[in-house]
Amino acid sequence: MESVSFEEMRRSMVDSQLRTSGVTDAWVLTAMGNIPREAFVPITHRSTAYMDRSIALDDGSVLNPAVSTALLLQAADVRADDHVLLVGKEDGYVAAILRTRVNALVCASADNVSSAQSAAPFALIIIDGAAEELPSALVNLAADGARLVTGIIEGAVTRLAKGYVHKGKIALKSFEDSEIAPLPAFARKPEFVF
Repeated sequence: MESVSFEEMRRSMVDSQLRTSGVTDAWVLTAMGNIPREAFVPITHRSTAYMDRSIALDDGSVLNPAVSTALLLQAADVRADDHVLLVGKEDGYVAAILRTRVNALVCASADNVSSAQSAAPFALIIIDGAAEELPSALVNLAADGARLVTGIIEGAVTRLAKGYVHKGKIALKSFEDSEIAPLPAFARKPEFVF
């Protein structure tokens, strides 16, 4: 049996998964074609790092499927001069991709988005996961007119969505059904009912 190199798997991911799913942004294709996805997963999952599925990480977080990540980044319309907040891991795969494009990247965990307050306002907020509800503390970190991309949970379906912040409010519009891991910190708060 022939062994396939990680470089070949990366090239195949770009050609067979990303391009065929409508990913056309050159910077996204280049970054994801160059960054070793296998370096961001546990050793036991390295051989499956390029399959289009979520991978559970040792710290309890999840590496989302490559297609979901690429479509989210493409929808974000990331510009080199954007001041970006990534709700995700500072040493994670999405942060590594973004660092190839922007100079001003701040990372915060979903559990502690207020830690980015001192660097606000942001022109772009990227949430590496799916939310049922966005906390106002997060939206308050955005500049007026800022773009925000995230996964959203609608019933049993997860979708990718994009929105713009206007006067402290955001309206999200979904653009693609896609597998993306839910973020417990962004779960809808239970409502008290009599």
